[in-house]
Amino acid sequence: MTIIHPIDDFLFQLFPDLQGDEEDHQRLITAFQDFYTVGPFQPKVTIENGIAKVEVNIAAISAQKKDYDHAVRLAEQRQYSEAKKVLKGLLKDNPSNSEYHRIYGQILSDEGDQEGAINHLIDALRWNPRNNHALTMMGNIYAKFKNDVETALVYYEQAVRLNPKDNIALNNIGANLIQSGKTEAAKNYFLRALDINPDYPNTLYALGLVAEMEGNTQDAFDWAIKALKKAKSTDPILQESIKLASEMGRRVASTGEGQDLFEQYRKRLEQAGGLPIRVEENREIPTAAKIEFAENYNRDYHQIRFKPDYPAVDHLKMHELVHLDLVIAARKVSVNQLFISRPEHKEKFIRNLGDFIKSLHKKGYPEQQLANYLTALFEGLNRQIYNAPIDLFIEDFLFQEFPRLRPLQFLSLYRLVQEGLQAVTDKRIVELSPREILSKSKVLNLVGAMQFKMLYGLDLIQKYNASVQEKKEADRLFEEYLEYRPDRKPGEEYEMVQHWAEDLKLTPYFELVDENEYRKPQKRRSLDEALAEMEDDLFDLKKPDPADSERVSMETEPAGQMAVAYYCLGALEWFEGKTREQIQEVAFEISMLGRTGINPRDPDRQYKLATVPGKTFTGLHLLAWMYTGFQLFEPSLDTGLDFATEYQMALSMHKPKS
Repeated sequence: MTIIHPIDDFLFQLFPDLQGDEEDHQRLITAFQDFYTVGPFQPKVTIENGIAKVEVNIAAISAQKKDYDHAVRLAEQRQYSEAKKVLKGLLKDNPSNSEYHRIYGQILSDEGDQEGAINHLIDALRWNPRNNHALTMMGNIYAKFKNDVETALVYYEQAVRLNPKDNIALNNIGANLIQSGKTEAAKNYFLRALDINPDYPNTLYALGLVAEMEGNTQDAFDWAIKALKKAKSTDPILQESIKLASEMGRRVASTGEGQDLFEQYRKRLEQAGGLPIRVEENREIPTAAKIEFAENYNRDYHQIRFKPDYPAVDHLKMHELVHLDLVIAARKVSVNQLFISRPEHKEKFIRNLGDFIKSLHKKGYPEQQLANYLTALFEGLNRQIYNAPIDLFIEDFLFQEFPRLRPLQFLSLYRLVQEGLQAVTDKRIVELSPREILSKSKVLNLVGAMQFKMLYGLDLIQKYNASVQEKKEADRLFEEYLEYRPDRKPGEEYEMVQHWAEDLKLTPYFELVDENEYRKPQKRRSLDEALAEMEDDLFDLKKPDPADSERVSMETEPAGQMAVAYYCLGALEWFEGKTREQIQEVAFEISMLGRTGINPRDPDRQYKLATVPGKTFTGLHLLAWMYTGFQLFEPSLDTGLDFATEYQMALSMHKPKS
């Protein structure tokens, strides 16, 4: 088939890149050859008297393309013997086809016959000096197997001249050179590829490898992060970039540079705040790290505690210092606030989970185990709603103010984000968590993952399996943070805590109070108690000695309150359908036991009732059943038990069958 192109204005409508090349016949011929080449079949192009003729050998294409494609597939499957048989037949029929020689040469190179490969590649280039793949392969063989970089560069440069805008070819040349240990030559090609396309992740990653080989850990980390920000989730280079960034983080951690940054920052804050800052390892704290403010513990120093088994712990310690920095700044303009949660907040939390608690109760979970679980759930949710908004400002501050800390920050945040992901997607956790609370926690974790993506390019958001509504809510919260971020003023982080809590309907579980107002002398005792709750796992209150009072009350013991509420709920369910006399029998039997002593503080002491066969009770369990029984048939009787609050909670959770 012959295609005729008059060299006129219409031609340049079809091939606008050729505009102005009317007299450059060689450029026109090359352009037509490139466009009309089909697989290995290059057309014959001639120009005469203002007419370009393109002769495409349709017969050869029809006869040989099927065999050529078959040979390529065999080669890709490493069935080299079969592929060579097919190629030999093709070369016999058409020895002038450059690509047949090139494929044959590639197979020989893969088989280890570099001399035979060179011979076939030379033939490929004799028939088509512009065969870019053949040129690159020749460079690869001389670089990898001949250790002849000078000759390799001759072929590489020829390939680049033929297509100077092919950044991928430049990158691949660099990759081959770096595998051969030619770091400096490789770097030159990577930088040229970068000039053409600064967003190609493979080139960014490759420059990170070069920086690592040169011993520049910080630059290697920076290039790896740039690659992360440009790589797609399906790119193999993504995982390699994560590995490089993580390894650089570990190397920086081993140098002690993070500790140096921490010490400098600590001294700065000790001067600004007027109090020393102590640091200690502690594996028992509920989070990776925490700061205990001096004022909340009646100390003359602040205390940072951290879990030593976390990667890049210096970042964790720096994070806690920023908490103090924010407080100092807010105090200077008298806008610091305290996050307080009281027993009544916890009671609301329990009431709102009535159906969920009842479902676990019916599954047979022990009451004390349920009490401990819901205490942890309540405390964890409050920690999250307080810290999630503020942590965004903290991590952004660290990222902007301490560039040398970034490798440690990446390593540390990567671990924390993965933990947050597991906390809301782990099958067992999901099964045992209230759906509404889990959803709110997922939204707050998502916001942290969004910042991690913004800072370091690693997108873990899809792994959260968030609903459309959860993703929408997280997007909206993160957008609010971005509005505050450029010019946040001291104390405005508390505004965001309040806004987010309102949006997520979590305000019933805490309150934010003005610190100056709350620290007035007449409120000193309640202040100390409330702040101890907030800073020491929120609710680690000292339990009163039962010997201090003749009455039994759980008013200051949230876990005990919940246990009594569950016990009362169990009693209501058991008493349902029973006669007044049957209820009296149970209550009176417990009352008689009480004459010989029932210790509500000893969970290991077990009791049995003749009126409730087959069931074992603790002391507190018995008292709750007795209180419930008397409430049902003689509510005016003073039993010496102050369980009114817990009983009302049980009533709110109890749903009679009829």
